[in-house]
Amino acid sequence: MVISEGRLQPLKVKEVADLVSISVRTLHHYDEIGLLTPEQITDSGYRIYSNHDLETLQQILFFKELGFPLKKIKEIIGSPAFDREEALEMHRNLLLEKRSRLDKMIATVDKTIRATKGEITMSNKEKFEGFNFSHNPYEQEARERWGDQAVDESNAKINNMSKGEKKAFEDEFNGIYRDLAAIRHEEPDSDVAQKGIEKWFHFLNRMGNYSLDTFKGLGQMYVDDERFTNNIDQFGDGLAVFMRDAMAVYADRHKQ
Repeated sequence: MVISEGRLQPLKVKEVADLVSISVRTLHHYDEIGLLTPEQITDSGYRIYSNHDLETLQQILFFKELGFPLKKIKEIIGSPAFDREEALEMHRNLLLEKRSRLDKMIATVDKTIRATKGEITMSNKEKFEGFNFSHNPYEQEARERWGDQAVDESNAKINNMSKGEKKAFEDEFNGIYRDLAAIRHEEPDSDVAQKGIEKWFHFLNRMGNYSLDTFKGLGQMYVDDERFTNNIDQFGDGLAVFMRDAMAVYADRHKQ
């Protein structure tokens, strides 16, 4: 289900429930488990949902459609590495994959109906085309994008933050990127570059457990994965490459 962004005014919980065709109790449950807490709660206790809240709800429902448990959805969308546009692209690709699998299952049902009527015969392999219960490929895709031990630890810490703490976290996160963008034309092994990248290393390790090798590998991913490159370079063209090189120098120096 896609929620229209045309209506920007805040909505009460009953209005959101009617819009999305889910129950008020479901929205209350999402709030209780910290999956979707509305930005505003009135003095009378009424939940008021902003357009940003609706965007988050849309993401939740996309992940649910792909078979993710609520606990996993909370971890993914709470990750500092989570990117909404990237997630939407992934949703689209995985939904297309799911549609292809369902088409195969529908074809299997049609063949089975014909076989039941005696019109055709089916091999044992044909009887089970489209079925796959071995694993959830959608969750594996998401884990590859956003999930490793360091990110899991980051999620746990971020999810336990208050709204004020999360805001301070985001401000510091963006501030470090802006500071690095301002010095991206320096040599990666210069003192100013290494002091700047050291702040990023310590910031990450306040959230998770990033070894020097992991830190270096993360920097390489900033360049290898164009989605990361595009997001980072929004702060300044060439920032991803600068960070990769500076992170590699930092890791190599501190392993000696």
